[in-house]
Amino acid sequence: MDLGQDRAHSARMYDYYLGGKTNYAVDREAAREVVRAFPAIETVARVNRAYMHRAMRFLAGQGVRQFIDVGTGIPTAPNVHQVVQGVAPDCRVVYVDNDPIVLVYADSLLSGTPQGQTAYVDADATRPADVLAAVKAEGVLDFDRPIALSLHALLHFVPDEQGPYELVDKFMDALPAGSFLSLSHCTGDFAPDAWKSIIDTYARQGTCVRVRSRTDVARFFDGLVLEEPGVAVGHRWRPEAASGPSLVPDVQASLYAGVGRKP
Repeated sequence: MDLGQDRAHSARMYDYYLGGKTNYAVDREAAREVVRAFPAIETVARVNRAYMHRAMRFLAGQGVRQFIDVGTGIPTAPNVHQVVQGVAPDCRVVYVDNDPIVLVYADSLLSGTPQGQTAYVDADATRPADVLAAVKAEGVLDFDRPIALSLHALLHFVPDEQGPYELVDKFMDALPAGSFLSLSHCTGDFAPDAWKSIIDTYARQGTCVRVRSRTDVARFFDGLVLEEPGVAVGHRWRPEAASGPSLVPDVQASLYAGVGRKP
């Protein structure tokens, strides 16, 4: 199994921003270059994690009991199943990624509550039909009941030529009415020069990054009913005192987030 230890990887760099240990020297070197360009990148990562926790708790609180987490990345507790099963122990979660290093650590994603169920499938997020087929084959979720799809910190790695909006549409078209989309996406709206440097750093490692404006991010929710407060800077989406960084300038968050419901 090729874990790509000879080149920096976006998932391991993200792990480094969060203070994790699942990264190599090559990842740390590239991540530190990003930090030099934009010291707040670690705050962006924490804001994203805190948003995920709030959004998943919100959805479980709305009665959603089925979740698909696409682009899972390296497991970082609490993971989606731990968050939602903390609200409702009978929640079911299917994780999706195609990164070999995520597969190595996937065991930590499969230890849910006795009442619920979790699964991990190896599939490419840019091929929705394959993802959905793999998820259905697990038999964990009932596609006749609402499902929450999470695409957190994923779509800024999908360039325009790969059709990110069509990708989201294909996912949501396959889900029943009453399903939800939770999405977070990095933006260059607040620090364009710094994000140009970040994009260049990732490009040198072979990873395309495409940050988008608030208007661009809002397009992902076309046809959906946005939950309040709509598309917001990540730390401003239903902030909670205990959910991580909230009182930071928008420039340090540099991430838009939102939840939309399929009518």
